[in-house]
Amino acid sequence: MIRLAVVSGKGGTGKTVVTGAIAQICTRPRVMVDCDVDAANLELILDPHILERKDFYGMEAAFIDPGICTACGICSDACRFDAIPITDGTFSVDPGRCEGCRVCRLVCPSGAVSMQPRVVGEIFYSQTSYGNLVHACLIPGAANSGLLVSEIKKLALSRNGDCDLMLIDGPPGIGCPLIATITGTDQVLVVTEPSVSGLHDLERVVQVSRGLRTQVSVVINKSDLNSRISGEIRDFCRDADLVFRGEIPYDETVMEAVRMGRPVTGYDAPASGAIRSIWDNLSRELW
Repeated sequence: MIRLAVVSGKGGTGKTVVTGAIAQICTRPRVMVDCDVDAANLELILDPHILERKDFYGMEAAFIDPGICTACGICSDACRFDAIPITDGTFSVDPGRCEGCRVCRLVCPSGAVSMQPRVVGEIFYSQTSYGNLVHACLIPGAANSGLLVSEIKKLALSRNGDCDLMLIDGPPGIGCPLIATITGTDQVLVVTEPSVSGLHDLERVVQVSRGLRTQVSVVINKSDLNSRISGEIRDFCRDADLVFRGEIPYDETVMEAVRMGRPVTGYDAPASGAIRSIWDNLSRELW
């Protein structure tokens, strides 16, 4: 199975639009994975039907047994995250603030504190018109996003081992979720935009991707909005010995497609034609 991750150094470059388009026009058996677990939105384009859902457990959180607690307040004083307030004379743990450090358990003289599994998100296994989709939702502010990314990639592989392509919609940035996303991939397709921040963040995501020894190629979305910076991006790709896949023009049809919840390649539009050409070029290299 070929693993292709579509990523970006920053949000809003159009990587999900590109991923959804590839999902539609690819003719090989495929499974899609939305690894942007903090703000998953590939489902808005692929219109999935959820087949299964399950809780995702992150780091453990402290729990105070009110039947054992003597209300001495030692745990509350020791907590550096203000996660143990007192209400009506009873101490309890605020799971939203608890960092799972176990200090409260260590200092409790009565043994009233235990560590318990904490649900921090949900994993979905869905069916779409283009193949199965594995996606997830992390509770806002929760940690373990990188672990959740790894979990949904494993689920996609275990359930769809006969597919030719794992198409991954990656998260923006260069943090833990991106690293978990591109680890083990065959190809990273970076979607950038012709802006100062777009070029800067492209350089960063390329550096991270190369550190993980995966092949990298680049696409400029909305390339005609700033021809000068588009030229600088092409120069960067040449100097960095990167494969430049092509350019997608600014096209208001893209916004119409997003509003309708459809891949842009379902329309006869300039952006659709450009993405088809890019995919033809990339797929010939993948197989």
